[in-house]
Amino acid sequence: MLLSELKVGDKAEVTGLLVESAVRRRILDMGLIKGTRFKVLRVAPLGDPVEIFFKGMYLTLRKSEAAGVLVTKIGESGDGEPMGGQRRRWKFGS
Repeated sequence: MLLSELKVGDKAEVTGLLVESAVRRRILDMGLIKGTRFKVLRVAPLGDPVEIFFKGMYLTLRKSEAAGVLVTKIGESGDGEPMGGQRRRWKFGS
């Protein structure tokens, strides 16, 4: 599945990139690497651009760039799961 196919509220994980080297480098430099989980926040009426949220950052991609990001859908809006996936368990004391 491609990032450009996701809808607002969908949660997904990056599985690969199918974009040219210059765009690939820029996307990787911004932290959108394999295994990164994100949530789609907004999609413009004609599908361009797409805004996602991950690792405390907001990133807006052109439709052509989003079409080069392979993802696996892991959830959708209202599913009750936190965006990061698994909950962390904290231990207090020694």
